[in-house]
Amino acid sequence: MNTVNQINEKLKDMISNLLSVQSDNGAWNFCFEGSIMTDAYMIILIRTLKITDEEILVKDLVERIKSRQSPNGAWKVYPDEDGGNLSATIEGYFSLLFSGYVSKEAIHMKKAESFIRENGGLTKSDWLTKMMLALTGQIKWPSIIKIIPIEIMLLPKWSPFSIYQLVGYARAHWIPILICSNMNKSFVTPQTPNISQLQERLSDSENERILEEMKNLQLYLKKALKKLSASPIVLKEKAFTKAEDYIIKRIEENGTMYSYFSASFFMVFALLTLGFNKKHSLISNAFQGMKSYLCRNADQVFIQNSPSTVWDTALLTAALQQAGVPHHHASIMKANNYLLSRQHQKYGDWSIKNPNVPPGGWGFSDINTFVPDNDDTTAALRAITPLARTENHVKEAWNKGVEWVLTMQNDDGGWSAFEKNTDNYLVSFIPFKYEERVLFDPSTADLTGRTLYFLGEYTTIPQESEIFHKAKEWFHNNQEANGSWYGRWGNCFIYGTWAAITGLRAIGVSSDDPIISRAVKWLLSIQNEDGGWGESCASDIRKRYIPLHESTPSQTAWALDALITASDTPIPNIELGMQALLSLLESDDWRSTYPTGAGIPGGYYIHYHSYKYIWPLQTLSHYKNKYDL
Repeated sequence: MNTVNQINEKLKDMISNLLSVQSDNGAWNFCFEGSIMTDAYMIILIRTLKITDEEILVKDLVERIKSRQSPNGAWKVYPDEDGGNLSATIEGYFSLLFSGYVSKEAIHMKKAESFIRENGGLTKSDWLTKMMLALTGQIKWPSIIKIIPIEIMLLPKWSPFSIYQLVGYARAHWIPILICSNMNKSFVTPQTPNISQLQERLSDSENERILEEMKNLQLYLKKALKKLSASPIVLKEKAFTKAEDYIIKRIEENGTMYSYFSASFFMVFALLTLGFNKKHSLISNAFQGMKSYLCRNADQVFIQNSPSTVWDTALLTAALQQAGVPHHHASIMKANNYLLSRQHQKYGDWSIKNPNVPPGGWGFSDINTFVPDNDDTTAALRAITPLARTENHVKEAWNKGVEWVLTMQNDDGGWSAFEKNTDNYLVSFIPFKYEERVLFDPSTADLTGRTLYFLGEYTTIPQESEIFHKAKEWFHNNQEANGSWYGRWGNCFIYGTWAAITGLRAIGVSSDDPIISRAVKWLLSIQNEDGGWGESCASDIRKRYIPLHESTPSQTAWALDALITASDTPIPNIELGMQALLSLLESDDWRSTYPTGAGIPGGYYIHYHSYKYIWPLQTLSHYKNKYDL
């Protein structure tokens, strides 16, 4: 069977499979699978709250965590991680002990303990893990956290170092944490295991270094807070009240904070710290919302940090239409009606730096009503565009979405994920690992590229517009020396380069332009012998391309889509890549489950169960449609 026939057969199979698993409400519900962090935190929460009717869930999560442990006793956040991940190992080890179903004396637990000791102990873990350990009484609240006063809540939004200089998803974690750290609170039950012996004491020089790094921040905050005319006691009371109000106003309809499991976990501890009873409706509703993120995969269950329903549905709806399913098909109509019902009507934190703009974006998960992002918005807009050409009410929603996206362009010409111009020059005051990618929301190649792709392919904005000129300048300024671009929310340089090439081509940049030709040359240089592409999550940590030495379906599809966009004819590298992609789609091994989504650099990576459909479907369709096969 030749390539064209293989593509046609594969497209037919994929379309049939996808239509058969669509939900009655028009959505597609695929799992969003991360590391063991959420599973571990759910066990810790159940045990801390002394919830007695969730033993089946605890046992299921214990089995999932145990199944992810490596022979050396460690846990990893991606399969080829060297040795293991200290934070994940601490979370796995502590939660298994807390479950009550695993003995500290078990051989695999002894191995985990050794790995933790050999890699620096509890104090060397990443910041979220440290916060969990402080809340459960395993370590003291670190100086780097204690130094930030709750009164930071009172600094005005325009202040250079107000809490609003952080991106919203970071605030949603930090404000609950600051409530707990400022009250020096921890929660220890008779069942809480004691692993404090695994805490390696920081040397005096390390402590001095940390305090020195924080000195400028501390001095700034002291000066800023002195300008607030009230007694220290009154200020502190006002700050705690404001922090509590902040949390309560950002609780979604399902009880979670900001729609994230991890933020909700810290919110529960903050509410307990503020004096709420563990049976209070805010806490019980939060728990039920977090529990609703449970996903079953074959014989195992796991907790999603935030289900990807809107993202998956938007991308699949657009890809199916590109594959030839007409927009008036019953399944596409159902999907579009679902997407239209999820367009945001509320103002969220995005409006702080983008005021006087009506809501119009889309969020990531089904229950997300006020945390839109540019990626989900452009994905949804692509899906509904054909329908918007004939239906007035859809056109109205489409116009609102386009206006929202256009106003979210950053001053530097790019687009970020959640908020506008949240790229703080005071980042150096905060000595946290990967702070520029975790605490802030700078323009990125993946967001900017996909936004340009939508605007160029689906709107009538002229190619010579200032919008596109500024974006092109951003890409020129941020291209790596080897021709690639870093992608923040996917893995990683293949992802960013694919988004850049397809976005730039959509707004009229020629394939012969050096910015494109350098990028194409780089993609060709990293093609695997089997014709596919594969990149390690280690790229995200080292901030340079690290090959996986195997090909994955998503990354092969991304690279091919970029090459197809840039090539007038199907060059041999594309043909070889198409064969590799078709072969990968027939395989069912670790290459199909390798994480290609990025959350926290070095700490949290995602296997989107939908990606084996979305990106290959899109790429196969683009190949067929462009080359008229």
